[in-house]
Amino acid sequence: MNISANVSSLQANQTFMNSNANNIANVNTDGFRPSDTRISNNLQANNRLADDNGSQKSQADLSKEIPDQITIGGIAEANASAIRTQNEMMGTLLDIKA
Repeated sequence: MNISANVSSLQANQTFMNSNANNIANVNTDGFRPSDTRISNNLQANNRLADDNGSQKSQADLSKEIPDQITIGGIAEANASAIRTQNEMMGTLLDIKA
């Protein structure tokens, strides 16, 4: 995996987190329709996209939204760690070459 794939994943997960946080913040708002975000892989372009579609549900479901926040945080941490490792490897390779 390359850095651009990890960055793409971070951006998709940021969209997912924003949508999720909005759903949680408006859980008791009358007339609020929660967003239902799906993340899809584009294997040919080697990136991930978040699709933020309106939901047919009439109220946010906290039993779904809270675990999603935890999952999103773990994914972001894993991607950041991968980017950090790739950056360190690139620095090592440049040091060896120099």
